[in-house]
Amino acid sequence: MHRYRTVWISDTHLGLKEARTDFLYDFLSSINCETLYLVGDIIDGWKMQSGGFRWPDINNDIVKLILEKARNGTKVVYVPGNHDEMFRDYADAEVNNIQLLERATHTTADGRKLLVMHGDEFDYVVMHNKWIAKMGSGLYDFTLMLNRWFNLLRRKLGLRYWSLSAYLKGCVKEAVKYIGNFEQAVVREAREHGYDGIVCGHIHHATIADYEGIEYINCGDWVESCTAIAEHDDGELELIRWVDMLHEVTLEERLCA
Repeated sequence: MHRYRTVWISDTHLGLKEARTDFLYDFLSSINCETLYLVGDIIDGWKMQSGGFRWPDINNDIVKLILEKARNGTKVVYVPGNHDEMFRDYADAEVNNIQLLERATHTTADGRKLLVMHGDEFDYVVMHNKWIAKMGSGLYDFTLMLNRWFNLLRRKLGLRYWSLSAYLKGCVKEAVKYIGNFEQAVVREAREHGYDGIVCGHIHHATIADYEGIEYINCGDWVESCTAIAEHDDGELELIRWVDMLHEVTLEERLCA
């Protein structure tokens, strides 16, 4: 069991066929933390509206696990995103020991003040041209389908999970430019409001970076990269790539067998 002071996850997209719910359930079952932030797009409401919604039993298990953590003393904060924006109507409410907030403030163990938000507020396409965003979402779904078949083949060859869709996104010049512009926009927001850093999601690109003294922290997602951000007891932040950690554990077990 891994113990952390704080854990942030985002973009799990429960309801999306390609969501890596197996890895997500394994991760949540393997951690204890004082505070768990759900940084938006936890449930994919867009898929619910479009008719492509899928809800296997493991999704119920994930929800039950989160509720169990909240019931047993973990502070759970839900900051909705654009795919689960229906929950923004309940901002500042508490449901089943889960606090819903449009934005949250987190203070690390060493005193840094972090703004926690999903980040879609700074995505011009999502905010002003939702039909374009949904068209882009359809293209993204196609790359995820390719990713699924690609990894089925890798599994048959005895190879571990590797995100083809994330790799393709990193190769597209406009996607890289968009990521950079998004990062600068949310960092500017944190700086203008007196924060030391910002934790967000939305763009499915996990990283911890420094922008002239402001920390930019993105949780990533559980569709492509299977990543989370964790805070240790001394305030140090760590980017967790769960697939890599699983591989290390499996390798260690083999060596000890």
